[in-house]
Amino acid sequence: MNDEEYRGPAVLRIGDDRHPVQVRLSARFEPIEGRYRWAGRTGSDALLTERVGAGLREASLAIGERPTTVRLSEPDPWGGVRLSGTGTPPWFA
Repeated sequence: MNDEEYRGPAVLRIGDDRHPVQVRLSARFEPIEGRYRWAGRTGSDALLTERVGAGLREASLAIGERPTTVRLSEPDPWGGVRLSGTGTPPWFA
């Protein structure tokens, strides 16, 4: 694993709720845009899959104490949810 990848624990903040998840994320720098784009998936999570299925599309993702806005989409057949974001990835120090 390198700095452009992260696997491990994170917390999704959905409104006032804090929901712990396991994530696999990767980032790439887009030189034309001058910023990072990053994406990945959560591990299997029935509650999160249900919430996304009901229309939830945005939350805050924190790895450590660094929260950032994240888009939620595409529950997969194994119960994970796709995450994506722009800007500095939340696992960068």
